[in-house]
Formats: sequence, structure tokens, C-alpha cells
Amino acid sequence: MRELQFDVGTEALAVFGGRPVSHHQGVIESALEYSSRGDRVPARILVPGDRDQASPLVVVGHGLGGDKNAAYIDAATHHWVRAGAAVAVIDFPLHGGRASAKLSERVTDRDRLDPELWVDLVEQAVVDLRRLVLALDADQRIDTERIGYAGFSLGTILGSIFCAEEPRVRAAALAIGGAGLGPAVSDPARWVGRIAPRPVLFVQAERDETIPRAAALALHAAAGEPHEVHWVDAGHTDLPGTALKAMWTFLAQSLDV
Repeated sequence: MRELQFDVGTEALAVFGGRPVSHHQGVIESALEYSSRGDRVPARILVPGDRDQASPLVVVGHGLGGDKNAAYIDAATHHWVRAGAAVAVIDFPLHGGRASAKLSERVTDRDRLDPELWVDLVEQAVVDLRRLVLALDADQRIDTERIGYAGFSLGTILGSIFCAEEPRVRAAALAIGGAGLGPAVSDPARWVGRIAPRPVLFVQAERDETIPRAAALALHAAAGEPHEVHWVDAGHTDLPGTALKAMWTFLAQSLDV
């Protein structure tokens, strides 16, 4: 199978939208789309409503079968924004607004996983995340020299590669992910060690019914230093507030919030 390519390329970056769509409890939300390798990527941008200086950015990655509007993303990120960070989250390829009636099940259904399509998704998603950072460079509300990453499940698999490839990421909080999922060329264990010496926090669920414990431990073992592991008494889809708080506390230290 071919090697992956994550260069942002020479394609001109086009950004559409970006105007606020809501302002609620100190959080201003905007919707935008931007170009990435011939596709248009929809994104949500959340910023504090009461800051007179640029906020550090937390890029958030959703789980398999989810999208940028998942309830657990709001549960985590609205607190992070009120604490002083900007948050950006996209729909990954074949998810949310980019879903395909013909193709999405071939990456979201583990029993029908198409290895080549999965590799295409990984490559596209990582480039999409890198181009997201470029798209936000012009937003004066956001300091794109202070970036953290928070991933959940699929977001951890993709984020392990994105953070390795994107030098502006200062720290990564990677939840409920693991190694050995999908073809070897896209295994996050091949990439996560390259995040070092930037710090990584792994958050894992003791009763995870989706990610085997051995897969989680393999990803931890592949990481460089410094890294921390935080286990919580939960299943794959019910991370408690204490886990989300641990992710924020970890990221805030590196982002100088």
C-alpha cells in the first residue's frame, strides 16, 4: 500500500462564510467552509465573547460515525471557550456534511471496512486539519501560534498523525483511541512518537467496549516523552466530566491560558 502524503500542497486556500451564527453564554459560534484538495470542508469556530486579545486555539477531532456537532463536543468545548480558548472542529471526510450514502459505511462499519478508502480518509483528514490552521491564520480573534489538539476515538487516530505533522501544535490530549486499527500504513502508533518532545495526554476508558485495552496500551507505548495516561471508570461513549476537565487542564498549561 502506498505511503501517505500530508503536505498542504500549493492549492490556493479559499474560505467561505465565517460570520457569527450564534452568541450564547459567552460563546460566539461561526460557521465556515474552506478548500482542501478539491473538497470543501465545513467547520465550526467557537471563540470567547468577552476577550480583547487573541485566544489560543484548540482543534477538536470527533469520533467515528460522528460529526462536528456531536453533543460530547459541545459538553467539553463550551467550557474551554469560556475559560479563554478558541475551538475549531471540522467534519472529517465521509462524516457529517461530507457523508456519502454509498461510501460512508465502508469506513464507519468495522465489518465492512475498505482498507484503501480508509487510507484515503486518513490522508485527506490530516491535510484538512492542516489547512484548517492556515484558514484561521487570518482570524484576528485566534492565535494560531498557540495550538492544542483534543481528539476523541477517530479524532485520536487522526490527531496522532496531524500533531506529528503540524509543528504549531504545542500539546495533544488524545481520548479513547488505540493502535492497530486499520491498515498498518495509517496506524497511529507509527506517528504518535513524532509528537515528542511536545507533551501528550492519553485518556482511556476502563470499560471501553470499542477500543481493546491492548490497543490503547500499544499506542501509549509508541509515544515519546513526555506523555501521561489518565484512566477513567467509563465506557467508550460516556466519558465523565472529570475526563474532559483533565484534558482541558493539560492543554491549558501548554497554551498559557
